[in-house]
Amino acid sequence: MADESSKLIVITILPGSRLLTMAGPADVFSFAQLMLEEEHGKGFKGYEVVIASATADKEIKLNSSARLIAATSLLEMDRPIDTLILIGMRLEEQPDTDNFYHWLHLNAPHIRRVAGVCVATFVLAKAGLLKHKRATTHWERTEDLQRRYPDVLVDTTPFFIKDGNIYTAGGVTSGMDLSLAMVEEDYGRETALRVARKLVIHLKRPGNQKQFGGLLPDYELTSPLLAQLRPWMLEHLHENINVDEMAAFSHMSARNFARVFLRETTFTPAKFLEKLRVEIARNYLENSSLSLEEIALKCGLGGLVSMRRVFLRHLEISPGTYRSTFRTALHTD
Repeated sequence: MADESSKLIVITILPGSRLLTMAGPADVFSFAQLMLEEEHGKGFKGYEVVIASATADKEIKLNSSARLIAATSLLEMDRPIDTLILIGMRLEEQPDTDNFYHWLHLNAPHIRRVAGVCVATFVLAKAGLLKHKRATTHWERTEDLQRRYPDVLVDTTPFFIKDGNIYTAGGVTSGMDLSLAMVEEDYGRETALRVARKLVIHLKRPGNQKQFGGLLPDYELTSPLLAQLRPWMLEHLHENINVDEMAAFSHMSARNFARVFLRETTFTPAKFLEKLRVEIARNYLENSSLSLEEIALKCGLGGLVSMRRVFLRHLEISPGTYRSTFRTALHTD
């Protein structure tokens, strides 16, 4: 077993966690230790990984209906922790929830890195560790996190965010992105790259979380203006639509239209239109055999250069890479 000079990585599992959310980071650090021993010799004091429960009960029911027996409880840890990674968030029905949050609030400032993966960001926020800090979570939980914790600077675009000694990661596999970044932080890019190659994953995944979610909410459910206007916009998407034309269709002056549109969507008409063009282009890239040039023209994105620029701005990924990543099997060649 590694001694106290090793970096102790404690992955703490909360009830309802997904197995991959725990197993991904655990494998990253475990493989990193193997890489370090290959490079520096057997017994190199790199990482020691410990799986801990968040409560006194070491048996944890996972989201997949499986049960996991943790090696220890976080509440029993009496060794210096280098990196604490929290997984999951369902503690409400556990008898020692208050003990967990008390432990976290007391010990987090003394731990070099404290991380929350996916919905565990909510746990960090509840513990008061994210006040006025940038944080991310799963892209589907953006509004919920911001509503419940308005003092958190929520940004669910990146796969992970570091703010001081607090780290947060987006969806399930983002925990692996974060763990690789931590290995690179500790031992350099070459070691992290070797681990990524061993696991057959990107060292730095292209794009961001927005490539997995929509750029626009379903405004038609809450905005009478969009319910009326969006079908017209889709019909004329290939054209050079301007604000005056949108206003005329909506029977408003351009000035009043822009004001009402911004109030109902939080976007300017031009910004909304650009996001809509990207959303429709994504659908074509995923589900059609149209060429990139044809898609750019059909969506009013100009040529390939223009469409690439817009995709990189919104998704941090090129149209070609997006297609190769998300194209449905039905249309693969």
